[in-house]
Amino acid sequence: MAARQWGVVDLDDLRACGLSQQAVSKRVAAGRLVRMYQGVWAVGYLPLSLEGRFLAAVLACGPGAALSHWSAVVHWGMREWIEHVPHVTSPALRRQPGIVHHRSEQFERTIHRGIPVTTPVRTICDIAATASLKVLRSVMNQAFGLELVRHTELILYSGRGAKKLRRVLTDAAPTKSELENLVLALIREAGLPRPLVNPRLRGTDYIPDFLWPNERLILEADSRRFHGNMIARADDATRQLVLETMGLRVIRTTWREATTHPAVVQRRIADALSSTSST
Repeated sequence: MAARQWGVVDLDDLRACGLSQQAVSKRVAAGRLVRMYQGVWAVGYLPLSLEGRFLAAVLACGPGAALSHWSAVVHWGMREWIEHVPHVTSPALRRQPGIVHHRSEQFERTIHRGIPVTTPVRTICDIAATASLKVLRSVMNQAFGLELVRHTELILYSGRGAKKLRRVLTDAAPTKSELENLVLALIREAGLPRPLVNPRLRGTDYIPDFLWPNERLILEADSRRFHGNMIARADDATRQLVLETMGLRVIRTTWREATTHPAVVQRRIADALSSTSST
């Protein structure tokens, strides 16, 4: 059992193995069980791996607990371990010396490498309020590189640190596909009709980002990387004129607007769809 659990067990585990309280006490006295926290032991050896120390802290905080905050950041591989006290979040407050305990009645948790842990999105949101911009940017960059989170999941967060998260995302340099994925996710989150993505307009060489054919509405997601220079802006103006001549309405959004004011983007799209449907 201990081998499956990074070398640690709690009292419930030992009872499941058929050990009485007296049998547990004898093994503790003999050094075969080494106390980590109240009700949690390492089996037969020290030092524990980092994962063993993390799991011991989680077990010490009771049912429903999960590794969280900076410890979860490390466990997900978003940052190197800097020696400090493990952080754990659980529904009930169960303080243990040597653990930074956070209480939350509802939070997103999962199992990663055998350890209950807050989800990557929840983990980043938990540290957003206290992390410096430099550190938060580094953590988020690593999370995106490992494909642990999506931009939309962080942009739509509205708790403590939300403004800082959006500031980091605003300064990012998205690819064309990343921007389109973000806008499409905002459309989906708002419950709006799903558009065609990158369809070719019949009789032209134009490929708009998003098209609602029945409403004759086009949404262009303009990344600074692709639309931020003089030539690109001139091409955009010509393109919009041609599309409007074809009876198509064109609205635009940018990475900055989508990351800092997602609700505004969603409302503009909804209003445009509503107005085109009623005409």
